[in-house]
Amino acid sequence: MSDDSLFREVDEDVRRDQFEKLWQRYGTYVIAACVGIIVAVAGLKGWQHWQKLQAESAGAAYNAALQVSVDGNKQEAEKAFAKLAAGSHTGAALLARFKLAGLESDTGDAKGAAAAYDKLADDHSIAEPLRDLARIRAAYLVADTASLEDIKQRVGSLLAAGNPWRHSARELVMLVAYRTSDYQAAESTAKEILTDLETPPGLRRRAGAMAAVLTPLIAGKAPAGN
Repeated sequence: MSDDSLFREVDEDVRRDQFEKLWQRYGTYVIAACVGIIVAVAGLKGWQHWQKLQAESAGAAYNAALQVSVDGNKQEAEKAFAKLAAGSHTGAALLARFKLAGLESDTGDAKGAAAAYDKLADDHSIAEPLRDLARIRAAYLVADTASLEDIKQRVGSLLAAGNPWRHSARELVMLVAYRTSDYQAAESTAKEILTDLETPPGLRRRAGAMAAVLTPLIAGKAPAGN
């Protein structure tokens, strides 16, 4: 046997002895760590599967409630959506709350629907774009009776340049300003709409028509009307 072979065998024996000693000392901890990893992975997979089942169940329940609503059974639809709104699935609960407010609006209860949307708008657990959507819907529901200042207060934060809801908010302010005979405010808002390069074509046409109506009113060449 060469010296190199002898050294290798001795080295392997030493390493084997060291490994056995290390295993005897720390083997239990290694096994425990492995078991912990397996349990954690199994738990994660189980949780993900449970979440999937919950999402599927909530989706099916929401679709069923929608069908009840389409069929015209308002009371049963309200019960179904109320149950979803109180459920643990966040997404379905939020959709159900919006739908409940919409159902109130569909039946002519503008005041109740506006209050429901106001509650959504004030819920800081909801993403800001959806809270803004609730603000817009509530404002539209009270537009026939609210003052211009009330409407501005409701949608004021949405009027800023760059806000995705600014187009709807500006149109609402323009219409309420016209309804309340504040023609200067209506014209100013119409100009904001017309000068915004991102204004949707339909709204641009309506703002142009409003501006044409406002010009003689402001000049005093036509009788004021609401």
